[in-house]
Amino acid sequence: MERTATKIGRRGERGMTMIAVMAIMVITTVALLAAAPSIYLQIQREKEEEAIRRGEEIAEAIKQYIIHHNGTKLPESIDDLLEGLPQGTKKRMILRPSAAIDPLSEDGRWRLIKADPQTIARFAKRIQDYNNGLLPSNSTQLLDRYSVVIVNSLNTESDDDLTAPEDFDDSTDNTPFIGVASQSRSRSVLTYYGVENHSKWVFTPLFRGGGAFTPSVRPGFNPGGNAPAPQGPTRPINR
Repeated sequence: MERTATKIGRRGERGMTMIAVMAIMVITTVALLAAAPSIYLQIQREKEEEAIRRGEEIAEAIKQYIIHHNGTKLPESIDDLLEGLPQGTKKRMILRPSAAIDPLSEDGRWRLIKADPQTIARFAKRIQDYNNGLLPSNSTQLLDRYSVVIVNSLNTESDDDLTAPEDFDDSTDNTPFIGVASQSRSRSVLTYYGVENHSKWVFTPLFRGGGAFTPSVRPGFNPGGNAPAPQGPTRPINR
């Protein structure tokens, strides 16, 4: 009888241990599920920050390319920027290979933005609206021939226009270009000149002045769920 009671007692202890382990597993799973959205958004934010850094680097490389050619020529492919510029018997590198990859698109290829008045005008208008009606001047007069002068400072875009994806084809074929943008059509965590969609982030040397732009968190974005998200600057710091 004593042996039987001992066995029953041991089985009971093992049963309680299993229940305790299962309870810990449930609590851990619930905690991981609760944290998953925040982790995902943090990863997405880091990817967007890297995309902006690389896009800005390409914009600077385009400017250096245009200056080298005295404003008469645009690059026709990312390879033109990766090859660098002649400097004596050597070449001066103006773009890192890593910057040539878009971290937001599936194939890593940037969309090339032609010096098209309509496309550039839309981007210039967004900068102007975000900058309280002011359109920053170009950092070099060699860029003026590719600029579009925006006279009307009224905001004619709705909030949906700033969040909806850009209407574009998926072509990344070689063509003279003044900037790049992502092929991703997703809404962003960060804002870039007030724009909340990856496809509308145009990285170009036009209309940037001489400072450095700092992206801000999208208004209303709340990764932690406990406190209001920071709104970012009300005026951009121009690159």
